[in-house]
Parts: sequence; C-alpha cells; structure tokens
Amino acid sequence: MQAYGLTHLVPLSLLTLGIVAVIWVGRRQRTYEGPSRFSRGFALAIPLTTIPLQAHEWVTDFDLFIDLPIHLCDLAWVAAAVALWTHRPYPTALACFWGLTLTTQGVFTPDVKDFPEVSYLTYWGLHLMIVLAAVYLVFGLKLLPRWRDYGWAVATTAAWAVAAYVLNLALDANYGYLRYKPESSSMLDLLGPWPLYILSEIVIVAGVWALITLGLRTWARQEGSTRTPVRS
Repeated sequence: MQAYGLTHLVPLSLLTLGIVAVIWVGRRQRTYEGPSRFSRGFALAIPLTTIPLQAHEWVTDFDLFIDLPIHLCDLAWVAAAVALWTHRPYPTALACFWGLTLTTQGVFTPDVKDFPEVSYLTYWGLHLMIVLAAVYLVFGLKLLPRWRDYGWAVATTAAWAVAAYVLNLALDANYGYLRYKPESSSMLDLLGPWPLYILSEIVIVAGVWALITLGLRTWARQEGSTRTPVRS
C-alpha cells in the first residue's frame, strides 16, 4: 500500500480518535480495584477479531515464509489481551513497550497489501488494537511498568529475536526483518546495512525503553499516585 495515501490515512485517523477515547475511558476507571468490564471486553475483542482474520488468510493464501504467527506483533496482541484481562505486570510491560514503540513502527511505515485485501484488514485491526491497548493501560489506567518489568521486557524480546532468527535460517524466511530489510521504506533504512541495523535496533530499543520507564516513573512520582499492575 502507498504510505500516507488514503488507505493509510484512514487507519491513522481511527487510531487518533481511538487514543482520545481510551485515555478518556481509562482515566475514569483508575479508582477501580481490578479490570473493568471495558478492559476485559477489550481483551476479548482482540482475539475475537484477530484470530478469524488470520485464519481466513491461512486458509485462502497461506505462505510459510510470512504467515506463521511468530511476528512480534503476534506476540504483542497476546500480551495486550492478557494485560487487559489481568492487569498483571509482565504482560502489561510487554504491551506497553511493544505497543508504544515497535508496533507503532508498523503503523507509520506499513508493509502490507492495500485495501480490499483481507491482509490489509488483518494488519490494521491487529496493529491498532495493540497500540490502543497500550495507551489505555499506561496513559488511561496509569498502570506503569517498573525497572524490573523493563528488564523482563528486554530479556523476552531478546529471546524472541534469537528464536526467530534461528527459524528464519531454517525456513529461509525473514520474520522480524532479522535477515534483511522490508522492500518498502521503513525506519530500518536509517540504520545501515545488515547486521549493523540489527545491532543499532538493539541499542536504540533498549535505550528508548529505558527512557520510557524513567519518564513514566518520574510522572508517577510527580503526581504522587499511580496504579501499580496487580502482582501475584
């Protein structure tokens, strides 16, 4: 699809409206003891939307090299759904970091077929819900990750990258763009050739997540109150 054409601007507009809505809803639910009906309804909506769309693609046009559910966004929607349902710290941190940074790269530099392809609906439904879930949890409910959650998120992402790279070698695939960059323009174009862009990504992602954690913890201290994710 054409970046920033009509079929890109429409989901961006929906995302903007959605961000305003979920922050508004979340701020009014900060006093709740546990997950609200809205939070759990949102949690159910993610798989109920994502799984049928992905299943349709697998049945009609399955491609082993791109369609296995091992992209980071496939893990991100699971983390987002679990975080919305439980408000536990680990999935909440993953939803926060993956949703606010890595998934947003796909939002602003999409690599997908254009409308009316089903893959277009799958792509945008998945990406928009992940980002909105993260915004709702963090800026709406104010469920803020701590430094230990940051560490677990970095470790989990690194483990995924290693596993995905090994699978890429076995399948001659490119999940996570770990072997080469996407054909369409992306932020990876600014980071040099392989493997430099992989190393640059690691440093940038870890650094940005650290800054996000620092900023959110500072916000919590300045306001004097925050809702800590439920801890078992």
